[in-house]
Amino acid sequence: MISIVIPVLNEAENIEKLLFHLIDNASLQNIQEIIVIDGGSVDGSQEIVKKLDLKVKLIHSKKGRARQMNIGASAAKGDILYFLHADSFPPTHYDKYIIEEIKQNNQAGCFRLTFNNNHWWLRLASWLTQFSWRACRGGDQSQFITKALFEDIGGFDESFTIYEDNILINELYKRKQFVVINKKIKTSDRLYKRHGIWKLQYHFWTIYVKKWFGASSENLHAYYLKHIA
Repeated sequence: MISIVIPVLNEAENIEKLLFHLIDNASLQNIQEIIVIDGGSVDGSQEIVKKLDLKVKLIHSKKGRARQMNIGASAAKGDILYFLHADSFPPTHYDKYIIEEIKQNNQAGCFRLTFNNNHWWLRLASWLTQFSWRACRGGDQSQFITKALFEDIGGFDESFTIYEDNILINELYKRKQFVVINKKIKTSDRLYKRHGIWKLQYHFWTIYVKKWFGASSENLHAYYLKHIA
């Protein structure tokens, strides 16, 4: 059974559409629960979740995606955790694809990625996500992981305000416990629209390189606040 864990902060634009998408594109007998962890939204996100006639568990938390996802994982009853960003929409039958990998003893992984934008660079970046290269991974691809493995790793590192997905993925690669499912999750290009494709890509590469050379979580967060947030 899969527990879907969604951290949100001011996601009124996406959360309703995402929740219906998750229900409409899965076999519900495979879904233990959907858990939304709100980090203090002020745009009505919480009210949207509450008013929907869906069996969705809403949890309140201090903001911080790593903290929110850890809280959601702690509350989860399923033996598979599926961490999902609020602006990313997994493929039809996503539940079956995940369970098939677990049955093959692949305890963690993600989907390929595509953007809702036809720009050639984003299409190329999406194409590259089919490969197992570490540099092609990111949180927008979503993350499934057995709860046992997640707890063994110790969950998300809450000292990282950004890059927390990559820290977990790094640990999974060290353990050789990562697989890329050859189906596409579609994610929003909203940050690229806000900053421009090349400018944002430059900042993402800079963060990646900074971490590669040992930058602290505080340093990465300061860079993110200055250039992206």
